[in-house]
Amino acid sequence: MRSFAAAERRARLARRHFLTGQAESITRITANLVGLHATDPSTPYLSLWARLPDFVVADLDTELYERRALVKHLAMRRTLWMVRAEDLPLIQAAASDRVADNERRRLIADVEKAGVARDGTRWLDRACAAVLRHLTEHGPASAKELRAALPELAGIYDPAPGKRWGGDTPLAPRVLTVLSVRGDIVRGPNDGAWTVSRPRWAATAHWLSASADRAAHEPARAALVRTWLHTFGPASVTDIKWWFGNTLAWTRHALRDIDAVEVDLEGAPGFALPDDLEVEPPVEPWCALLPGLDVTTMGWYDRDWYLGGHRAQVFDTTGNGGPTAWWDGRIVGGWGQNNDGRVKLRLLEDVGREAKRALTARADALTEWLGGVRVNPRFPSPLSKGS
Repeated sequence: MRSFAAAERRARLARRHFLTGQAESITRITANLVGLHATDPSTPYLSLWARLPDFVVADLDTELYERRALVKHLAMRRTLWMVRAEDLPLIQAAASDRVADNERRRLIADVEKAGVARDGTRWLDRACAAVLRHLTEHGPASAKELRAALPELAGIYDPAPGKRWGGDTPLAPRVLTVLSVRGDIVRGPNDGAWTVSRPRWAATAHWLSASADRAAHEPARAALVRTWLHTFGPASVTDIKWWFGNTLAWTRHALRDIDAVEVDLEGAPGFALPDDLEVEPPVEPWCALLPGLDVTTMGWYDRDWYLGGHRAQVFDTTGNGGPTAWWDGRIVGGWGQNNDGRVKLRLLEDVGREAKRALTARADALTEWLGGVRVNPRFPSPLSKGS
């Protein structure tokens, strides 16, 4: 059985996650990583800055809003991702359809429970049809504009009766969530800066130049897991199950379909692609500053081989990773900005003079790139909050 030590896995991570300077384009990075986290609007930009020399904000805006080669879409783990438009059918079939079914079912139940309509299914179908009709006739529109224009979106519910975080909440945003996760509408132009999410919604058929046919579930699942395992593997069954937000049976069927082989991860079972077992040569020491929710930080469920004992400082209580500082394949701390916007390191261990010098230079480069823009993680970790 092929064995993979942590050092070899870190070398694979460095190269396959484009953290050693060999990236070619935004779309290649996005494709190989099966998408970039986009729940925090600044994350894709900072993730690309960490991987692409000379990257600027306008480069990604062009891909998203002019070429429309990339699109933001709710998918794995009910998380917002930035993916290639051409990969959307695969992601829809393998991940988003599952989320869409859950969102639709929950919304129908809440509509009926709140007394908005006796037939929640009919209410939702009418609301969805009204949104699609409006976007088709008038073009992209904000959620606020849609609510003002469409009486079919009226209605409120209480997500947590009697709780301080409950109260009257509009149903309209959840209608847009259902439409988007099932692939009928997409996030089009952004009315805010790159650190803010204020999308104008667009009908998918109008926003994307080519309307791809829907993909079958099993081939889509196999294609995505194969791509993921090449970039993130070797990995445990738990890693794959968690990353895709699906069941153990789903994961095992996917591994069977791609003929994945069992490998040893320092005493724990894992899987790799059958044609991807060559020994990975070492890489020169490298450093990186990654944003909160970066796909590499969030890439595995079993993280000790690159995280060590820093989990409680780097991740919040619900599992969201904050901004991280990496040295030679391991998370060694984090980073934040002081009052004047300068990026400051927050190291959790003594990394030595060479590593600290390299990380400091990277922090200075990020300070210059940000140019005074403040980046506040949507899900701050204990370390990023300075605790």
